[in-house]
Amino acid sequence: MAINRKMDFQADEIALADFAKAIAHPARIAILKILAQQKSCICGEIVEGLPLAQATVSQHLKELKVIGLIKGTIEGKTSCYCIDWEVFNAFVGQFGVFAELAQNAPNQSQSCC
Repeated sequence: MAINRKMDFQADEIALADFAKAIAHPARIAILKILAQQKSCICGEIVEGLPLAQATVSQHLKELKVIGLIKGTIEGKTSCYCIDWEVFNAFVGQFGVFAELAQNAPNQSQSCC
């Protein structure tokens, strides 16, 4: 049986990997684009903007909500979602730090293959 060694990594590495996993599907990128263009969005409007079934969109919304990238409220049959910009910007900042470290790597100019 495989052992999950995820917790052996630093918290910032785990958080960045979780962020990357959450946005690793084109539907989730499309959802974030739709939400970024509006202050808030009713779920039906999100579904109308995507070539996916309501249930599939709901699953993608759930994944984005679990990681904290979006916030949402449900009132009756109406769901309203928006981007949590504080969380989004924190993840973007973490990725920026990673990108800067990679760009400044001492062996970046060397070819390994």
